[in-house]
Parts: sequence; structure tokens; C-alpha cells
Amino acid sequence: MSERLSIGDAAPDFTLPDADGNDVSLADLRGKNVIVYFYPAAMTPGCTKQACDFRDSLDSLAAAGYAVLGVSPDKPAKLAKFRERDGVTFPLLSDPDKEVLSAYGAFGEKTMYGKKVTGVIRSTFVIAPDGKIAVAQYNVKATGHVAKLRRDLGL
Repeated sequence: MSERLSIGDAAPDFTLPDADGNDVSLADLRGKNVIVYFYPAAMTPGCTKQACDFRDSLDSLAAAGYAVLGVSPDKPAKLAKFRERDGVTFPLLSDPDKEVLSAYGAFGEKTMYGKKVTGVIRSTFVIAPDGKIAVAQYNVKATGHVAKLRRDLGL
């Protein structure tokens, strides 16, 4: 089980390939507010709902100074299909080795349909311009999460 992050912790830096295979580095976004959310699998109902909610809120989040990154264990080719199918307009990043997921405490034991399983823990983090965790939310719901996050951020 990976350690969970708390408000004030340094956000683990990462560089991951996006849907086109281009590297995206968190360090390149230093100085900005960044929302990084971790989801189990592209093209599944819950993950699609969550990605579409972020997509639909992207303009207002960007206007408030937030960039959005979605991270899953999916390979870039599947992320590209997901992006095209659902018109996702922010970077979807591939973490097949689950190293970044683990660094953020977003991979480990969880309960699914009443059973203990090991997998991606749907989680969202807001990283402040100084690279510190401003918001750390674990076991978030796919539906309604973006609206709740916006309320939490006062947007």
C-alpha cells in the first residue's frame, strides 16, 4: 500500500507520455495551479463521466488559473481513442508501470463491490504554484466530483 499524500506535502514530480506519446512534466507547470486526477481505465462509464465533467469545466477552470491532467495506467494508444471518442481537451497521461499512481497513494488496496482488490484509487490532487499539495482527495466518486471540487475551490 502506498503512502497517502496530505495538504502541504511536496507533490511528487513526474514525466509521463500523453495520448500522442509526448512527454508531459509536472515541473513544466510549476508556477501554476494544477489539478491532477487519477482514474482506473479509459473508456469505462465512470471514467468517461469524470473526464467529460472535467472537459466541460475546463474553460472555467482555466480562467481561474487551473490546468488539468488525467492519469491512468492505460497505454497512449487507448488514451488517444478515449480523447477522440469523447472530445477530451486536456492531457491524458499514461502510467502503465503505476509508479506515479503509487507515488501519489492512488494505487493500492480498495473495496470494490464489497471485495478487497488492488487497483487504481480514484483520486484528485490540486497542486499549488509552489509545487505543494493544496487539496488531496482519495476515493472520490466519478459522478459529481468535478462540481464538488469546484465548490471546494470556490469556483
